[in-house]
Amino acid sequence: MVRVINITEDFENDDFEDDFEDDFEEPLEEDSGPQYDGPSKSQRKRDMIALQKLGASIASQSKERARKVPMPDDLRAAIEECQRLKGHEARRRQMQFIGKKMRNLDEDQVSAIKRVVDSWQGASKAEAAELHRMERLRERLLIDKEALTDLVAQYQDVDVSHLRTLIRNARKEQEQSKPPKSYREIFRILKALKPKTSPSGDEDDQIEDES
Repeated sequence: MVRVINITEDFENDDFEDDFEDDFEEPLEEDSGPQYDGPSKSQRKRDMIALQKLGASIASQSKERARKVPMPDDLRAAIEECQRLKGHEARRRQMQFIGKKMRNLDEDQVSAIKRVVDSWQGASKAEAAELHRMERLRERLLIDKEALTDLVAQYQDVDVSHLRTLIRNARKEQEQSKPPKSYREIFRILKALKPKTSPSGDEDDQIEDES
């Protein structure tokens, strides 16, 4: 499972907006006709904020995942530096710098980056769904005696003796309000299990259908 660093929690919308105030100090010209002079001041500001948030999305990922994003070397170096920084203010300044780098990209470069970042969102939802499924399976193992039998039938290389011991210990932990050491170990084991192959491909749903 890829570990995600929550850098973006340090950057609220107001932080992004404040970063761009100096870029819009010039007064707006009077509208003297129907000619179009480009995006409005507010639209340009929104575009800049969107680009900086896109950069923050990349910086919030693991280094391994961020390396897979197509981007110029100078932008990559700026993002890697942001990932190394610890303090909020230092990261905020670095995100300003990343925002400026992002504004130098052309539309094709931005689109390529967005496609990768958007794919992460889909993968993250799938990973979250799988974690929730493992959590439900763990709960069933603690309350349903048949759950372990079903698990053995559907997954490869299940150490029944060890898992049965962990289940028994996890129940005691809950009853005696002890630290959930065995409870967590069950979850770790469940995440590592691989389903047995089947032509129908429906084993993953069978355990939960019975819960």
